[in-house]
Amino acid sequence: MIIAVALGGGLGAVGRYLLSGAVNQATLDSGFPWGTLSANVLGSFIMGAVVESASLVWQPSPELRAFITAGVLGGFTTFSSFSLDFAQLTEIGELGAAMAYLLASVSLSILALFLGFYVMRVVLY
Repeated sequence: MIIAVALGGGLGAVGRYLLSGAVNQATLDSGFPWGTLSANVLGSFIMGAVVESASLVWQPSPELRAFITAGVLGGFTTFSSFSLDFAQLTEIGELGAAMAYLLASVSLSILALFLGFYVMRVVLY
């Protein structure tokens, strides 16, 4: 189980790094942490889709479920990076941007998780 989580975490972290870099470059490194926000929202959507499909029609082994959820998605979603981004925006006096980032990260990530549930219910039924 530990090996499954560790391997998945490595893959997720690489995916986060690549996505964040691409998104930040596409937004011309605007100073707003779009890359981290994108990883959190996408990861939450995928978590919702995986968990809902596993409960409705798919019976993954405990190891595979841990590999995907705790490993890949745990490494991919970035709430530790989110916390650092929020702190950095606050430290440089960008309180409006920090609050917008906080609200967007939490609300969009939770919304994306429920959207993942919904999409899997529509697709699978």
